[in-house]
Amino acid sequence: MLHAYERGLDLALRWSLTTLCIFFATVALSVYLFVIIPKGFFPQQDNGFLTGVSETAQDISFADMERHQEELSAIVQADPAVDSIAMFIGGGGTALNSGRMYVTLKPHDQRDANAEQIIARLRPKLENVEGARLYMQASQDVRLGGRATRTQFEFTLQDANLAELNEWAPKILTKMQTLPELRDVATDQQTTGTTLTLKIDRDTASRYGIQPQLIDDTLYDAFGQRQVTQYFTQLNSYHVILEILPELQGKLDTLDKLYIKSPITGDQVPLSVFCKWTTVPVRPLSIAHQGQFPAITISFNLAQGVALGQATNAVQKAVYDLGAPATLSSSFQGTAQAFQQSLGTVPLLILAALVVVYLILGVLYESYIHPLTILSTLPSAGVGALAILMAFGFDFSLIALIGIILLIGIVKKNGIMMVDFAIAAEREEHLSPKQSIRKAALLRFRPIMMTTMAALLGGLPLMLGTGTGSEIRQPLGYAMVGGLIVSQALTLFTTPVVYLYLDNLSNALTRWTQAGKTDGSELPADEIKHAAE
Repeated sequence: MLHAYERGLDLALRWSLTTLCIFFATVALSVYLFVIIPKGFFPQQDNGFLTGVSETAQDISFADMERHQEELSAIVQADPAVDSIAMFIGGGGTALNSGRMYVTLKPHDQRDANAEQIIARLRPKLENVEGARLYMQASQDVRLGGRATRTQFEFTLQDANLAELNEWAPKILTKMQTLPELRDVATDQQTTGTTLTLKIDRDTASRYGIQPQLIDDTLYDAFGQRQVTQYFTQLNSYHVILEILPELQGKLDTLDKLYIKSPITGDQVPLSVFCKWTTVPVRPLSIAHQGQFPAITISFNLAQGVALGQATNAVQKAVYDLGAPATLSSSFQGTAQAFQQSLGTVPLLILAALVVVYLILGVLYESYIHPLTILSTLPSAGVGALAILMAFGFDFSLIALIGIILLIGIVKKNGIMMVDFAIAAEREEHLSPKQSIRKAALLRFRPIMMTTMAALLGGLPLMLGTGTGSEIRQPLGYAMVGGLIVSQALTLFTTPVVYLYLDNLSNALTRWTQAGKTDGSELPADEIKHAAE
């Protein structure tokens, strides 16, 4: 292997200009790949747990809501990958027309699909349930933002004008539901709740001796599930609930069938004689706020194979195309908001790491040039990391960024090993730069290969590992392995060539600086001589 490398190194040094062009092409390719790779935040995990939010009509009764919830849970439970289900209706500050469902999946080795695939195959079955919808998402270990939403990512609309907000939110929701990058688009807008307003004709009621409190008690007896007594046995206790027949509870004309006994005459008087009622107007079940302004949150999941960056760009473009008024503000919240904030800092973070490495190496070698030789090993690592991530369908997430930062520390040791030995050979053995860097590359080939293989084999378990939560570690392993393979293949040949060119540049700058000092020192002497004459 060493003899093969020696022949390849001599060829690279002989065709040094071509090798330098390959290096610059690698730099350009690394920048291009960074621009086009889909951007994400955290990889989607499958930790064996799904959460779901059910939603029905805003005027639904509890009995109908319970029936729909059981129908949805039966479909989910029938999936062969589902182990158990827990669910409830309402609670937690939510309206009665929504419920929660917590789904535990079977272990990975006992099911044939991951969490996203299970949700995808349940989606068409759940959509067939008339009058109800279940929004599901895979539970994640890392989730930013404490707002409970129907799906994973949040897009919030705000407006001081509530009417304008209620007008534009459905338009944006409809547009987002047509985007191919999104799935399970839902909203927390609850503006169509029915109301029943009952007005008492007090004069008519008083002629029968009926007081408003008696009317209120009668309505509560009919619809309020009043507990009238409790029976005890040796083992259990039983509550006796007073109410009208369940099939009559959701009908408006049931009020026409209610009678109240007159305290004066003892006769049964129809409620309609002294009461009028109406279901106008329709009022919101709830109005959410963010800060001091009303807000409506539209939540969504990602389509399979779509990165969060692609989804956020599609949502922003859709809102822009609709021409929403300037008074309607929109912003991502939670994980999507943190992702957008991180987009601008990722290049700065990488640049800061490079600057710190350059400064440390500059102090170590007391040179401005040699640190650039060592940093020249990094573009090839970036190409390898980004290319393997794209090839295996990963986006550039925060975990992949950590892999890139690790590569900066691992890969530059190739250049350090060569440059250290080459500088020592020039000073102690008085070799030419070409001879010294060639000797350094050949002598340090074995330790470079050993350290690279040790780091590469350390990344393989992260890359190939399976099991619960392995998805969040895989991009780190792929970035390390891909970056090390490509950088090892290229830097063994490009680093010596870059060293020679930068050494020539350094010598040229030194000669130019010395020539400038010489010219500067002769000028005052000529002036002194001229003045003396």
